[in-house]
Amino acid sequence: MNATKQLLQTRQPMIRFLGKRTVPSKVDHTPQVHPASPTHSLPESFASYRQKAQQHGPLNQTNQYSAGGWIGGKSGASLGPVEAGNGMHFDRSELPQRFQRLAWTQAEIEAVESGGASLHT
Repeated sequence: MNATKQLLQTRQPMIRFLGKRTVPSKVDHTPQVHPASPTHSLPESFASYRQKAQQHGPLNQTNQYSAGGWIGGKSGASLGPVEAGNGMHFDRSELPQRFQRLAWTQAEIEAVESGGASLHT
């Protein structure tokens, strides 16, 4: 009997809104400067913004590589050296010994493979 009573009850939402739903009569869609903007001004146009914008490198195509395109336009050697700068490293194995990866012990490997259950035997 209790199961039937449960099925006949309607769902009551836990959140309650004050007042009825209203749609604003007028919405201002003019561009606004973001409050956290460092310049506190809008760009003059999208084209001028794109000239200065950066995302994984410059977005504008007017640079020294534009004659042949970004990819495949120049040989790799003409783009400059590939060595890491002073104090910079490409791989962790090039770092001093104290910063290199430690070898895993057999006990650690078994602990990872068992999900930690082998530690509580």
